[in-house]
Amino acid sequence: MPVDDAFARYDMAVLYDAFNIHGMDRDFYLGLCDAPCRVLDIGCGTGSIGLALADLGHTVTGLDPAPGMLKVARTKDTAERVRWVDGNVLDPSLSLGEEFDLVILTGHVFQVFLDDAETLSMLNFVRRHLAPEGRLVFESRNPLARAWERWTKSDTRDVQLVAGIGRVEVFYQIKAVEGEHVTFDAVFTLLDTGETRVSESRLRFADRDTIGRLLAEAGFENVEWLGDFDGSRLVAASPEIISVAKVQARPA
Repeated sequence: MPVDDAFARYDMAVLYDAFNIHGMDRDFYLGLCDAPCRVLDIGCGTGSIGLALADLGHTVTGLDPAPGMLKVARTKDTAERVRWVDGNVLDPSLSLGEEFDLVILTGHVFQVFLDDAETLSMLNFVRRHLAPEGRLVFESRNPLARAWERWTKSDTRDVQLVAGIGRVEVFYQIKAVEGEHVTFDAVFTLLDTGETRVSESRLRFADRDTIGRLLAEAGFENVEWLGDFDGSRLVAASPEIISVAKVQARPA
């Protein structure tokens, strides 16, 4: 699975936090464990959620195949509170050598797995690393909400001051919508120099039935479906499809 330039390249990864501020999703994920637990953050990115979980006393492993994002995360983690792992869940040889009570995919990471085979490979990796009674929690944009229709320059343009770089503009533009898949560019412009950095991304917008089928095929059960980070139930108009799943009990 190729990694988008926006995440793989350090000169683009350093821009991520300025334009991606966690809101209700942060509170949702931080509230999943009442007592200290072992957490695996798949697609951990720059580590904002992982570091916040570590601050609450959880033992956190952050896993990501993007070297640029991991470099940013490690730079932020001066106290070495999190175990950062450079690895891809689609690599069949990858093993973290431990089990986890909670596995999360935040920031719509679930959508980077573009077909059933990739998604099942990821889910099987999770299953191998979940402790008994462990949970898998992730969100995916509800395709019925058609979020991509608002990914235009006029709707997404933002300008932020990035430390050490200066003023940076970003906007998104759609390149193609093909069935479940949406391809778009993230366009960054360093306004003080005029330099432009562009990263293409492709995401899968799977519906609830598809996600449920894949979870069942991978051995997950007792799935709770939510429609937003406020805990509301999933309905057709919900912006998100949030899945809270447990693995099927192992035979005695």
